[in-house]
Amino acid sequence: MNSLDWAVLIGYFGVMIAIGVWSHKRVDNVSDFFTAGGKMPWWLSGISHHMSGYSAVMFTGYAGIAYTYGVTSFVTWSFPIALGIAIGSKLFAPRINRLRSRLHVASPLEYLKNRYNLRTQQALAWSGMLLKIVDVGAKWAAIATLLSVFTGVSLNQGILITGAITAVYCTIGGLWADALTELGQFIIQLIAGIAMFVAVVGKLGPHGGFFGVWDEPALQGHGKPLVGPYGTVFLLAFLFIKLFEYNGGMLNQAQRYMATGSAREATRSARLSAVLWLVWPVVLFFPMWVSPLLVHAQKPDGSDSYGLMTEQLLPHGLLGLVIVGFFSHTMAMCSSDANAIAAVFTRDVAPAFSKKARQWNEHKGLIAARLTTVVFLGLSMAVATQVNSPTFKDIITVVIKWVAGLMGPIAIPMMLGLLRTFRKSGPTAALTSWAAGLFAFWLVNYPINWSVEGGVPLQYQVSIPLAVSLVLYILIGYVKPEDTPERDALIERINTDDDGSAAAAAVPAPAEPQDGAVGSQPPGRLS
Repeated sequence: MNSLDWAVLIGYFGVMIAIGVWSHKRVDNVSDFFTAGGKMPWWLSGISHHMSGYSAVMFTGYAGIAYTYGVTSFVTWSFPIALGIAIGSKLFAPRINRLRSRLHVASPLEYLKNRYNLRTQQALAWSGMLLKIVDVGAKWAAIATLLSVFTGVSLNQGILITGAITAVYCTIGGLWADALTELGQFIIQLIAGIAMFVAVVGKLGPHGGFFGVWDEPALQGHGKPLVGPYGTVFLLAFLFIKLFEYNGGMLNQAQRYMATGSAREATRSARLSAVLWLVWPVVLFFPMWVSPLLVHAQKPDGSDSYGLMTEQLLPHGLLGLVIVGFFSHTMAMCSSDANAIAAVFTRDVAPAFSKKARQWNEHKGLIAARLTTVVFLGLSMAVATQVNSPTFKDIITVVIKWVAGLMGPIAIPMMLGLLRTFRKSGPTAALTSWAAGLFAFWLVNYPINWSVEGGVPLQYQVSIPLAVSLVLYILIGYVKPEDTPERDALIERINTDDDGSAAAAAVPAPAEPQDGAVGSQPPGRLS
């Protein structure tokens, strides 16, 4: 990097902070901070939903998969995400929107106190927050790894720089700041991605050009859709996981659906995100697929291949823009995660433990939300310093095994609880499926994995916990049905079509928790 690249990078950071300051003026209460008051246009929500699913892991961990295996990096990652979101656009997006417009909640998990009971809500909230800390920690480590390639700064310095900048704009501006910066980041990514694509295609002449490059010995097998550990079982497992994860199971995407003005707009938002996931990653991945022809990765997993290729191919200025693109991915996802976790803690966790929290007015609730955001970012940055340690292994292991494997037990009760089909599944089904899924993750990834020669295949490591949770959630619902008139009424409210004109409502202070009492909330909570 030279002074021009640094100017681009510093200018980007300045713009992000400026957007946060501007967005601060639009945040008057907790509803504005967590769900943009239900006033976000569907197209902005869709772009934000798309961008909040990226991070620098794509340019490190998935770049390594592309460097080693080729096209399967797209087939087993962004394609199942696109398909999962497309399915969820009708199945989940409108129902999640009605959580805000009809139940007047600000956190995706807030409705669980009424759908199941307080104990279930707390179990999912705490496990979701802890998983997110690990997830975001991997994202900080990924961007710091790239920053070290270009600038030579240490991993911890890179984590501190990116985390501090993100903390400023997402803490003061809330979801509005997240969405607006993600729009800017998408534009930057568009320019940087096309620049990299053109630069790589220009280097392929000696290798047979754009269409003949696949005949090169260095790319043998790179054109096959399913290779190595990423086979058919992995693809099907990942599709099922991403159906839940990217439609709200990891919380931050659920907020994008909640932020739109109506259920119909939430559906349009999801469809836009699905199209972007299907088309745009092809442009981003192509340089990674052919990278073995242009660079020799220094790391065994090839995670530095994209960074090395960028340094060699792009002129200064454009190099700075691509680096900004790396930052934009990670900051988009981490800021949206921070906002989602702040919502869960402020609306779901704190009121269960503190009487004062249940009596917060709008001003105090907003202060608590901002403080929680800062604390979450700090904890995730601390975890980031432990990535590549014996505990967490490498970045892609954290993202694929830990996050994908543990997400299912948390998401199953949350997502399926929205649907009429599973109305008989109550607190017993939810808690049992959650606990058994977590136990299955530990069992498969540690005792069984250690005792099997060569270890348990990756597809089973990530899919078995979700499968266990799903089967138990459904089975217990039929064996021990716990549907009540109050729970049925709640499910009907989020499953009934509306005319698309539901007005955004201010979010009331968190209600007094009543374990197991579905009808215990004030009338306004369910009206």
